Amino acid sequence: MPKQAQLWSTFRRLMTYLTPYGLLTTFSLALLLATTVVKSLIPLVASRFIDGYIAGQTTDGLSLLIGYYGLYMAQSLLQYFGNFFFAKVSYSVVRDIRRDAFATMEKLGMSYFDKTPAGSIVSRITNDTESISEMFSGILVSFVSAVFIFTVTLYTMLTLDVKLTGLVALFLPLIFILVNLYRKKSTAVIAKTRSLLSDINSKLAESIEGIRIIQAFSQEARLQNEFDAINQEHLTYVNRSLALDSLFLRPAMSLLKLLAYAVLMAYFGFKWQKLGISAGFMYAFIQYINRLFDPLIEVTQNFSTLQTSMVSAGRVFSLIDQEVFEPAQLGEVEDIQSGDIVFEDVSFSYDGKNQILDKVSFRVNKGETIAFVGATGSGKSSIINVLMRFYEFQSGRVLIDGTDIRQYSQEALRRNIGLVLQDPFLYHGTISSNIRMYQEISDDEVRAAAEFVDADQFISKLPAGYSEPVTERGATFSTGQRQLLAFARTVASQPKILILDEATANIDSETEQIVQNSLAKMRQGRTTIAIAHRLSTIQDANCIYVLDKGRIIESGDHETLLALRGTYHKMYQLQAGMMEK
Repeated sequence: MPKQAQLWSTFRRLMTYLTPYGLLTTFSLALLLATTVVKSLIPLVASRFIDGYIAGQTTDGLSLLIGYYGLYMAQSLLQYFGNFFFAKVSYSVVRDIRRDAFATMEKLGMSYFDKTPAGSIVSRITNDTESISEMFSGILVSFVSAVFIFTVTLYTMLTLDVKLTGLVALFLPLIFILVNLYRKKSTAVIAKTRSLLSDINSKLAESIEGIRIIQAFSQEARLQNEFDAINQEHLTYVNRSLALDSLFLRPAMSLLKLLAYAVLMAYFGFKWQKLGISAGFMYAFIQYINRLFDPLIEVTQNFSTLQTSMVSAGRVFSLIDQEVFEPAQLGEVEDIQSGDIVFEDVSFSYDGKNQILDKVSFRVNKGETIAFVGATGSGKSSIINVLMRFYEFQSGRVLIDGTDIRQYSQEALRRNIGLVLQDPFLYHGTISSNIRMYQEISDDEVRAAAEFVDADQFISKLPAGYSEPVTERGATFSTGQRQLLAFARTVASQPKILILDEATANIDSETEQIVQNSLAKMRQGRTTIAIAHRLSTIQDANCIYVLDKGRIIESGDHETLLALRGTYHKMYQLQAGMMEK
């Protein structure tokens, strides 16, 4: 449960986002203050009209009516422009917060994404920032206006009659007690409600991502039950929040206002002759009571939204404040020249407890291809994670061109290493934009990369060619076509080192030959590290390393490993037997 100090700290931090818009914010506040001043004059003009014109003490009724409605028009215009400009500031602030959250997310290490559901992250950058938007665009204006109205109205009432104002002021402490009590009881409920909404998003994202598996295993009913359970718990806490709102907000506040009316009317009834209070004065004072209580009622009604916004802002800031993964740097070497790679006794653990790589050593020279094979969990992909610096290794050395990998800048490292994954990821856009991948390369270079990996054969048959739309994850293309586009993307970046992580594992036999030919061309002149499941795809590798529990237990070319009749031989025999069947 967020503590009050944390909520105030979050609020102060939100206010710092107003700094770039100081001039526009000041102008908006000035308009809101002017609105309040004009609004406070309206009951005074009405009082003069009642006591003067209706009572026959003046004949200037038309001027008073024009002034009365003129003030209403001025109030409406000032309020419109004040709200309009404040809303512009508000949405700009929310844009900035969302930008900061997204920028931080892009720089977070892989370990954060390993333990944080994607739906939770999406919820923070969308739902939670939208909640902040509601606070800035509506609630904050309401609060500022309420402060102005309350202050100006109280001052005006004091100038009219100090004693009557004192009677009304007796109810103000009760209002603040109610607000404080509501705040204490609602904070925990609101925090839990937001947390459950994040869980709903996580379950939804997970279900959409794995919908094929859910349907394949007929798990729709089970997933429905799990979703219903979270959804029902969310509803339970929403109802608790509504119950608190219904008890502490308008009914309680309205009751206090009615009590204030009753006290005031009783006072007028018993003292009007002695005090000499006029009808216009009574009307004006009752209007000021409305204007004293109404903003407080509005603020209290919006307090739940404010609480929700503060909790949401806290969740967004917790994302922004995540420690960005900054791999240790020994220097800033800006480019890789050849692509020679050396691992020297490299040990690595994801959690600092379970060793995934245990003193792994190997070498691959420019233009050579090496491959890693082994059972699931043997450490194959971890070698890639270490080389790409997605994670920090604990001991040993990794050298590229004889230089410690930590001396290369992240940009230089990623620019010179081409990574092709088992499941190629395509982005919403076009064929061309997916190959270009935001690089400054021409259309001719895009086409040349596609032709090099034989992707042009199917691209040219598409209705729009290189402008063919690509839906999310490239769902309208076959696995082989997606992989060829991933190859083209990699070739377009002209990397010196090529990493193939099970790049042909999901390719159908019909497409495999095309993919293999493309891979052969891609590997020419490049240092290549391949992780393979199909042993038939790496038989021409210069050296094959067999991993088991983070250690290299066998190494050599294909023929040498078969002659050893060890683990590699067993794997090869097993796959050969399966192919014969």
